[in-house]
Amino acid sequence: MMRELVYYIAVSLDGFIAGPHGEFDAFPVEGDHMETLVREYPDTLPTDIAGLQGIDQSSGRFSTVVMGWNTYVIGPENGMPSSYRHLEQIVFSRRHHADEENLRTTAEDPVDVVSELRAREGGDIWLCGGADLATQLRGQIDRLVLKHNPVVLGGGIPLFHAGHYAPAEFDLVRSRDYASGVVISEYER
Repeated sequence: MMRELVYYIAVSLDGFIAGPHGEFDAFPVEGDHMETLVREYPDTLPTDIAGLQGIDQSSGRFSTVVMGWNTYVIGPENGMPSSYRHLEQIVFSRRHHADEENLRTTAEDPVDVVSELRAREGGDIWLCGGADLATQLRGQIDRLVLKHNPVVLGGGIPLFHAGHYAPAEFDLVRSRDYASGVVISEYER
């Protein structure tokens, strides 16, 4: 079975994954939705945070995470230079380089890299962010897992950047709503 590229991301009601300067503090990190996220996606928690909370990440679906530089630097800015070192981490950047545990920085074409990853054995590939990378990989995304948060940001970094008009259909395969106001929706191509 081929590895899936899964865009698993938090998003506001108005379609933003972060504020204009990368802020994501408006998204709730407490509430009844968190139990589902920890149970089903333990591998999407930073390694250090999962360790402090005693969360076993070995049961997760991902073995690789891909992200853009702006998504990556959130970790080092918060004292975690290799945030997801329990996974193979690939950071796309043409201007920056990081040399950390289980992390590779590359200027290669993201579509080529994801194609190579799909051909290898392993768990699914998590597209962590951001919008530039998601836009480049839009045609490669097999599954969207959107954590819709009950907040309107009014501006910021969109789920995808505007591009050429090319509708891509996805089927809703599961949707769960929580008392916290969060709705987790899963779509597949």
